[in-house]
This record gives sequence, C-alpha cells and structure tokens, in this order.
Amino acid sequence: MVDKVISNNVVTVSGIVKDNPVFSHEMFGEDFYNVNLIVPRLSDVSDELPVTISERLMVGINIEKGTQLIIDGQLRSYNKVVDGSNKLILTVFARNVSLANEELKNPNQIFLDGYICKKPIYRTTPFGREITDMLIAVNRPYNKSDYIPCIAWGRNARYSEKLQVGERIRVWGRIQSREYQKKISEEEVITRVAYEVSISKMEVVDKNTLDMKNSEDRRDDDGIEEDKE
Repeated sequence: MVDKVISNNVVTVSGIVKDNPVFSHEMFGEDFYNVNLIVPRLSDVSDELPVTISERLMVGINIEKGTQLIIDGQLRSYNKVVDGSNKLILTVFARNVSLANEELKNPNQIFLDGYICKKPIYRTTPFGREITDMLIAVNRPYNKSDYIPCIAWGRNARYSEKLQVGERIRVWGRIQSREYQKKISEEEVITRVAYEVSISKMEVVDKNTLDMKNSEDRRDDDGIEEDKE
C-alpha cells in the first residue's frame, strides 16, 4: 500500500483460471484479456471473479484453463449498456500476475478507501440476517472514480445504516459473486451474476478530526451464500 496511486484500492486474489483468456479490448496499442478466476472460500463454496490482464503481464506466464494464479491489483468499475439500460460492471484489474506455487492463507482480500455516494439501505434476509447495502466511490487519478457495491453484516450493518452520503470510509473484506434471477416478462426469468465486496471490518474517517471510529463484526465467512436473497 506504499504506492499512492493504488493505496486506496488494493486487491489480492488467488485461484484457478476457469477458461482460456479471451480478448477484451485494446488501449494505446496494448491488448487486454479477460479471464474468470475460481477463488475458494473458507467453506466449500467458491467465488468466480472476472479479471482483466494486460498482454505485457502475460509474457513468460502460460495462462490457460487450470492455471493457478495470484493476482494483485484493483477492483474497477465501468458502465455498459445491457438490454437497453446502463449496468455497472466490475472487474479485478491486474497490476501483477504470478503463478501460485502454494495456496494462500487468505486467497481473497480487498482494501478500499472511498466515500459513501448513495444512501445506505438496511434490510434483513428471510433468515433474519441484518444487511446494509452501500455504494462506495473510490477515487482514481485523472478525475476518475470506481463505484463499488459493498455489503455490511450484523453489527456493521446497523452501524453503516446511519452513514451519510459524502462520508469517508475504509473497508476490508473479500470480493464475492452471487447469482440472482431477474424477471424479464411474465414467462421469462434470466439468471445473472452480481459482484460486491463483503465487509469484514470497517473504519469511518471523521472529516474534521480524521479520528477513526472502528466497527468490526467478527462473523463466520461460511454460510453467507445461504443467507443472501
């Protein structure tokens, strides 16, 4: 977290490449490729996370289906038109890629330092689990920002429900994927995948004094999938 450019958005994920890389786009003469990484949780469930990798990071590394990688980078967002409306797309943008010789103790970790940009929404699941949905804007250079959906649980959910738009927040957690169903018509229902940050620890930075209020929910990572709507 020494590099000031990326110190507010730091991701490390490790997992197995699901399929061979697919060309995504070209920018300033540099090609970028997409891969999906299967990242294990503490339970038997895994998260399937999209990763964008520059061709220059693939030199000397044979990335193909079944390759186990460690990706260091950032979680980035962009808008894409899907079915006639804008959809927020998330991807792990790789800044360093290496082969994984052994399993990491924590194969999925993220740190974000950003600002609440939408009123938090508190709710409970059918299982009675407390959740607060937040959207955090994380600044990038050149007046750009990434908009990252985050979920707080339990005590963190009750705490973050009261946060105001514009407040600065720091969060630690993991990136998770989940399937959900969207009703297109009376006869058609489609399954889509959403990505978000599941928060394990959070700190709110006071604008005036920069004192930190620490709120940590010691929850078990297992069972989240069953608790989500």
